Amino acid sequence: MLTMRRDRFTVVGRETGCHIFEGDGTRPVLEEEMRVKYRPRRVEFPEEIAGWRHAIQEEERRKEALGLPHRWNNQRFAVERVVVTRTHLAEEPVVTLTLQDADYYDFLTTSLNLERKQSNGLTLRQQYLEGEDPAHAPAWMNCSFGVNVALETGRDGRMLFSRRSAHVAGPNSSRWNSSANEGLARRHDLPEDGSPVSLYAVARRALYEELAVHATDTLDLEMLGFGLDLDNHQWAGFFRAVLPDLDEETLRLRWSRGVTDKWEHDRFEFVPADPESVLGFIADQPPELWTPCAPALFYLALVRGAVRAAGGDPAARFQVEAAEQRVIEARRP
Repeated sequence: MLTMRRDRFTVVGRETGCHIFEGDGTRPVLEEEMRVKYRPRRVEFPEEIAGWRHAIQEEERRKEALGLPHRWNNQRFAVERVVVTRTHLAEEPVVTLTLQDADYYDFLTTSLNLERKQSNGLTLRQQYLEGEDPAHAPAWMNCSFGVNVALETGRDGRMLFSRRSAHVAGPNSSRWNSSANEGLARRHDLPEDGSPVSLYAVARRALYEELAVHATDTLDLEMLGFGLDLDNHQWAGFFRAVLPDLDEETLRLRWSRGVTDKWEHDRFEFVPADPESVLGFIADQPPELWTPCAPALFYLALVRGAVRAAGGDPAARFQVEAAEQRVIEARRP
């Protein structure tokens, strides 16, 4: 029996696979109010699911031994819980993200088997995502957390859309996605000095590795909130980034000279960053060519841009809603 249905974000008349867990774009989650707690304990699967994981591990080891393409098992995090509160006076959002240890094979165990029946006759989706609140699924179901960034170039006022390469594993290959995205990884994102994991630092890493945005570039970076991909059950952190001194031409020139993770994307589109142009681009691409949460990210980024342009007035979000209606009306048959 369905106990809780998380609502799905809708834009330009389309329902997506994304639930906005926190944030409406009108105000950011400040860096000092984004608190990440790490508990160095490994996720524990139920016995039957652990058997699925063992089979995946053995198959990947077999392919590696034969010199065949195989998946490398990197160290990741599992989301134990996400808790949102507010500061006492200003009522600013305070988010606490608690993480455990996991790896890529843990992620594959659930992500590849959401529709696989267990011995109790239920699939993982039926038992943990439809029969229970998916936002409170057990940690072993949450072995993926991605940071997603919507990037604007300040010099020419463009929003960047990136299409994931067909060479990228998973359900989102060859789909339009955020400008840059990066999964949390213990090797890269767990500081050796024992300081907390910083999602803002992960966002900066994503911009560097995928878009060649360097630490010396002026960057206006804000966290907008959290989303939950209900189709693939993956958590996402949403960021808006503005590069006031760069433009499309400069970035494309950099990419032609090499990017750390150039293989992650096979196409880029720069669109004027006004709401009507951005939402029009989303509407003009077939819905199946979008990752579940990318449209929500870009919508929140548009709202944040409008609010800031209006001096912080949250009512400016309705400018984006009005632009959305114009996009819908212009495309009616």
